[in-house]
Amino acid sequence: AESVVTEVRRQFREIPGIMSGDTKPEYGICVDVVSQAALAKMIKPGLLAVGMPIFTGLFFRFVGQYTGDDLLGARALAGFMMFATVSGILMALFMNNAGGAWDNTKKLVETGKYGGKGSETHKASVTGDTVGDPSKDTVGPSIHVLIKLLATVTLVLCPLFVNQQ
Repeated sequence: AESVVTEVRRQFREIPGIMSGDTKPEYGICVDVVSQAALAKMIKPGLLAVGMPIFTGLFFRFVGQYTGDDLLGARALAGFMMFATVSGILMALFMNNAGGAWDNTKKLVETGKYGGKGSETHKASVTGDTVGDPSKDTVGPSIHVLIKLLATVTLVLCPLFVNQQ
């Protein structure tokens, strides 16, 4: 957010017609700043999503070597995948439904119920809508992508997790 504010201030300083409406701001630069910041923040979660199945499978593979269970890595990873899939589906369903409920609450209040527009209830519902829209539109679908990523990494690297004699 700080870099966006800095960019907007720069544009106000260097492009004089923005305030009067004669010149349009450079929207693309702000979009680039936000996109680069979002991608930078997704590096650690992405590494975690790719790394945890690999770590789990390899760790339990080596534990299985010492205990004489050649399939321990694969079985542990199967449990990991089952837990990740079930909890991910539940979280995605919750976020989609909760986001829709928050969004619809604002619409209900705007019809005149519970004080209508301008009331304290409306202010609270606007806040809920601000949280609900991203929950409904991005969090739920992105958890689906995470589940698919975990499954793909696991299936592609599955031979690594089995001790072969």
